[in-house]
Amino acid sequence: MKKILLLGAGRSASSLIKYLLDNAPAENWHVTIGDISVEHLQPLTSALVFADTLVFDVHNAAQRASEIAKADLVISLLPASFHIEVAHECLVQEKHLITASYVTPAFLDLHKEAQSKNLTFMMESGLDPGIDHMSALHVIQKIKEKGGKLLSFKSYAGGLVAPESDNNPWNYKFTWNPRNVVLAGQGTAKYIKNGEYKYIPYHKVFERTDELYVDGLGHFDGYANRDSLSYREPYGLHDIPTMLRGTLRRRGYCKAWNVFVQLGLTDDTYVLEGSEQMTYRTYLEAFMPPATYAGQPMSERLSKYTGLAPDDEAVEKIAWLGFFEETPVNLAGATPAQILEKILKEKWTLAPGDKDMIVMQHLFGYELAGKQHEITSTLVYLGDDEVHTAMAKTVGLPVGILAKRLLQGNITHRGVVIPIYPEIYEPVLEELKQFGIEFVEKEK
Repeated sequence: MKKILLLGAGRSASSLIKYLLDNAPAENWHVTIGDISVEHLQPLTSALVFADTLVFDVHNAAQRASEIAKADLVISLLPASFHIEVAHECLVQEKHLITASYVTPAFLDLHKEAQSKNLTFMMESGLDPGIDHMSALHVIQKIKEKGGKLLSFKSYAGGLVAPESDNNPWNYKFTWNPRNVVLAGQGTAKYIKNGEYKYIPYHKVFERTDELYVDGLGHFDGYANRDSLSYREPYGLHDIPTMLRGTLRRRGYCKAWNVFVQLGLTDDTYVLEGSEQMTYRTYLEAFMPPATYAGQPMSERLSKYTGLAPDDEAVEKIAWLGFFEETPVNLAGATPAQILEKILKEKWTLAPGDKDMIVMQHLFGYELAGKQHEITSTLVYLGDDEVHTAMAKTVGLPVGILAKRLLQGNITHRGVVIPIYPEIYEPVLEELKQFGIEFVEKEK
């Protein structure tokens, strides 16, 4: 019997847990799920002889060592900053590891030791990063096999709200960690266009957007991710003239979000004095110049400061969130970003029955026999409800499939690995089709 230790049972884990439990009898697995709170898992596991749960504290070194020692494979869906503690213990105990998070310099430092111990540390195996790599390379490989030369590759993805649950002016609800949404785009975005390196500082990221069109859904805005250049080598696109990876949002979102960026509301580096006494209005007011006359409406002050018309949709979006109201913040010792996150949670949380939506689109430009060609590869995937979300499925299912194939002995790459090899990603993409996760390719 193979033993799997899954660490992390939050909102992104629901579909992975179901996949592991569904496959455990046939694959002869025992699945242990650990997190700081596991009460919500009892209905799923209490009647199963091949599954159990435990309250797990990743910072408890003794518990960490004891539980990892019992496993053949560790899957970590903990917050990304905790993966490295798990990874070090996996090296000591000589256990395989899978995460959905980005490879960091700290993980790269473990590559040679993991290789020497015949271990696979599979990372970037969820949605973005993960399915984005696999689906893009599937097309890139086909272009190369027929002799095409890649001239341009752009890739965008977004966790959004499904049209039937889209009932707010932002056309957005949280489907992922709200903190990550609030801090998105920070740092400088780097990409290459027509052979020239381009850089977008954080205060301009949400202004310099691209417009995209998705059949059946309409137009979207895409903003550049932090680093589009680091994947040229793993994708085998060293000399490509144009390469950009970005995030998708509905039209108008980026313009309104840019107001928060320009005001400084997304800053997480300092604590606001007296934050527990603030209201939503005084929180906003704290970042604006003094009023030119007593009683000036906040909407007018905001529009003058930002240069937007008072009836601009961006101002209306901010008003809808309650920023002009005297709602108490009730957060002591909070950063600007933490207060913003609290306000957004009030309005952007998925309601019972709400469905989310994943949209991913790759745009390829290539040359073949002296002619220019374009391929668009698009995924649109809807969740079932507010628990079994599209985000949870597209993050969890590829992780589960990779776990199964690793335990079956079908993955032989060792060290710190991402799913960029056909023998790894092609079977994953094929099995994902069984769950309705399939890209539609169009060429012109």
